[in-house]
Amino acid sequence: MSALRGRVAALVMTALLVLYLLLVVQYSFVLMGTGTTIGVAMGVALLVIPLIGAWVLFRELRFVISAERLVARMAAAGELPVDELPRLPSGRVDPAAADLEFPTYQAEVENDPESWRAWIRLGLAYDASGDRSRARWATREALRLERASRAASAG
Repeated sequence: MSALRGRVAALVMTALLVLYLLLVVQYSFVLMGTGTTIGVAMGVALLVIPLIGAWVLFRELRFVISAERLVARMAAAGELPVDELPRLPSGRVDPAAADLEFPTYQAEVENDPESWRAWIRLGLAYDASGDRSRARWATREALRLERASRAASAG
């Protein structure tokens, strides 16, 4: 249920961001329509914000979809770790318990640094420990390795 709630929240936030970006674009055209030098300059400058926002949103959505695809592939093959970690009252994994299991996944990556599956499991371990930035880093490495292995098998 928590995953569904997270997806709904992400979709709502994405929709709000798209709405905001559209309003900024509209306002930038209003400013450019004033015909004054400052209004035109501010309108043009204001167009940069939606471009950057759209680029960041696109990259983030592409990352999430790609990562979920790899996790689903591993789940279908029974390659994901069994989640038997104790939970806090909030429903989140107890970070102390996750930290105890972390060395297992770290060693797996050290033993086979070219395995995207090992990197996904490491990313999940980082996430369970509450280290989101390293979880994203490990997941990005898994995505890079998986793309490389797909390219090598196709070529």
